[in-house]
Amino acid sequence: MVDPTNVRLVLLGAAVLGFRHGFDYDHIAAITDITSVQSRPRDAMRYGLLYVAGHATTVAVLGTAAIAFRMVLPVASDVWAERLVGGTLMLLGLYVLGTFFRPGAHSHAPRTRITLLINGLLWVYWKLTRVFGGARVEAPQVFKNGYGTTSTFLVGVVHGLGAETFTQVSLFLAAASLGGVAGLVGLLMFILGLLVMNTLMCAAAAGLFSASLAHPNALRALTLVTSAYSIVVGAIFLLGAGDRLPSLTG
Repeated sequence: MVDPTNVRLVLLGAAVLGFRHGFDYDHIAAITDITSVQSRPRDAMRYGLLYVAGHATTVAVLGTAAIAFRMVLPVASDVWAERLVGGTLMLLGLYVLGTFFRPGAHSHAPRTRITLLINGLLWVYWKLTRVFGGARVEAPQVFKNGYGTTSTFLVGVVHGLGAETFTQVSLFLAAASLGGVAGLVGLLMFILGLLVMNTLMCAAAAGLFSASLAHPNALRALTLVTSAYSIVVGAIFLLGAGDRLPSLTG
């Protein structure tokens, strides 16, 4: 028979892990990325939480699979995912940084890094079709007029698939060992902790970026900081040294 005290401790631990996971390096980059392109605090908060909901959905699916099959994702998947995310962050951070040296680069809020990546790939495809006789005049773009609710949610889902962290792996291990209803409750506790932390982060980021909209120099400085952050963290992930990053929670 399972000791109720141990179960309660595991559930509390799952909530703490979720709260801790919400403050990981990649979450900071993603949430500031989403909120920085919104012109109103209400929209920044709403779209930031839509991203979080998409990420939580991915965690729910993976966690449920861990409970059902009593297994976790292989370590190898964590390794390649870390490098993939690192390469993307580094490339797009450099791209965003480069926009500051072009005329008219600050006439609108910066687009998100995931948008830049997708549009960059579409541009390459369009350029190749033009070389081989394509008739389309303009390169195709996604999110040309900003985010929609569905697209923001899907970006969160995709980002959730991008890389696993030790907190998620720890959750899946605990959930798989509990199994059944207890495992599902543990998963729910993790997601609740994640939502609490990321709600606080969305509110803080929305307030910060919205306040800077009236001050173009401050907005440019904030965007430069987030770009530099992506480049540095991306390089570390690309080298497979993410575990060497100092803990953000002490």
